[in-house]
Amino acid sequence: MKVFITRRIPPEGQALLDQAGISEIKRWDSDEPIPNEDLVKGAAGAHGILCLLTDKIDRKLLDAAGKNLKVISTLSVGVDHLDLDEIKKRGIRVGYTPDVLTDATAELAVSLLLTTSRRLPESIEEVKNGGWTSWKPLWMCGYQLSNSTVGIIGLGRIGQAIARRLKPFGVQKFVYTGRQPKPLEASEFQAEFVSVEQLAAQSDFIVVSCALTPETKKLCNKDFFQKMKKTAVFVNISRGDVVNQEDLYEALSNGQIAAAGLDVTSPEPLPTNHPLLSLKNCVILPHIGSATYATRNTMAAIAVKNLLAGLKGEPMLNEFKL
Repeated sequence: MKVFITRRIPPEGQALLDQAGISEIKRWDSDEPIPNEDLVKGAAGAHGILCLLTDKIDRKLLDAAGKNLKVISTLSVGVDHLDLDEIKKRGIRVGYTPDVLTDATAELAVSLLLTTSRRLPESIEEVKNGGWTSWKPLWMCGYQLSNSTVGIIGLGRIGQAIARRLKPFGVQKFVYTGRQPKPLEASEFQAEFVSVEQLAAQSDFIVVSCALTPETKKLCNKDFFQKMKKTAVFVNISRGDVVNQEDLYEALSNGQIAAAGLDVTSPEPLPTNHPLLSLKNCVILPHIGSATYATRNTMAAIAVKNLLAGLKGEPMLNEFKL
């Protein structure tokens, strides 16, 4: 058996891999993403591939891997980097790591929402640069969650976990949108299912936690931002391509909406000269939603277990059904 690992992985996963007794393991020995040409070369003849969300698994790579390839295990919950149609045609199984990162990502979403709405980066900078001169009634004022309406785009596992954490802040109302109503899940928060347009218009805070699909690509665009309140705060922890970033920049720079917090961008990393980075009312993080030691180690362990199960033809812990 030949296995190709596209990056250094956290120690719990690596330990499982070392104990597996696989005859040939090749790994891109770096913390940085593997260049595409090296990715294709490394995959040649592999029976199994363990990849990350930064690795494009497309037809070219699958052709290079050849007929030996049985399983692709991705150390992520998202699968938009995988050509699923082509993978399905070839009868290759896919493992992924849902659920385990739900809590960490929800915690980060709430942190980002509070950081953005209460203008923490701006405030820290004012302390450092001497802008803090005295107490002023309206200086550094932001927006609070109590008595607010929170809109969640995508009431899946992460969306529910976010709502669960926001509820004790005194949120008055939750609204949500998605492919279809989820009355059972929504009942915990008395959340109301509304259209995308209604959610934009009603919400004081909007959190995007949906999957990236053809239907959600650029969902948050000029029309969406124009419907939002001028005092509203927008947060995205899903995928960068759900947002039209040029339209978001215009909305923020024109005062059309109050602020935005992003843990995901398009591309990643965002170029340091990108217009969004020039705005004081936009907080951008480097895609750290699942970045806790516990979560990343567990993700790595699950990804390796999925890989090993796929190689043996056994049930995976988490298999993405094609």
